[in-house]
Amino acid sequence: MGDRQAKDALFTAFAGVAAAMGSGRRAEIVDVLAQGERSVEEIANQIEQSVANTSHHLRTLARVGLVSTRRDGTRIFYGLGGGRVEELWTAMRAVAEEHATGLADLARAYLGDRDGLEAVDQHALLERMQSGDVVVVDVRPEAEYAAGHIAGAHSLPIAEFRRRLGELPPDTDIVAYCRGPYCAYADDAVRALHAAGIRASRLKDGFPAWRNAGLPVASAAVVAGPRATR
Repeated sequence: MGDRQAKDALFTAFAGVAAAMGSGRRAEIVDVLAQGERSVEEIANQIEQSVANTSHHLRTLARVGLVSTRRDGTRIFYGLGGGRVEELWTAMRAVAEEHATGLADLARAYLGDRDGLEAVDQHALLERMQSGDVVVVDVRPEAEYAAGHIAGAHSLPIAEFRRRLGELPPDTDIVAYCRGPYCAYADDAVRALHAAGIRASRLKDGFPAWRNAGLPVASAAVVAGPRATR
């Protein structure tokens, strides 16, 4: 029979991973890093925290291997410790959706009413892209687009979206996407497009789910000037 103390240590180590994720800010960091590597300054900006607080969260995640680092000259970039970390985050969301009381109300309070926002799934979008009757717009920050995006998508960050609406063709359907099912960027973009009289919908899941499904992706400099691909 195994030693009780050794077993306690083993299960405490297992629980340490969950404890590291036991913070909304750290879960948000994982969500951001699922898009690609970022510097601490970029992460801090995205989660609206100081660099010092963000560094503390990153150290907590790194201690249990959920986050890794890469040095490029004088800069340090942070990334997920492996694909299983993203799987953990996806599983946490799925369990919360099924069991956490009030989660739907919390999501609605943050995202707003989605009833008027048409959502398309990955394969329906791929078919429409192949037929050339849709423009796909990535509304995440430019750094995330450059790290990886749906092949053929154009970068139009939500921070610039309303100002650059005129770049979008008014007679072509637009599909906007962002980080994932609880990212508000695509919803905000679709609402802005509807207000401008442009047909638009959102991708049900974000870029990580598209990439993990093995669908076409690219990583390159920002592509400007969205236009129909017909």
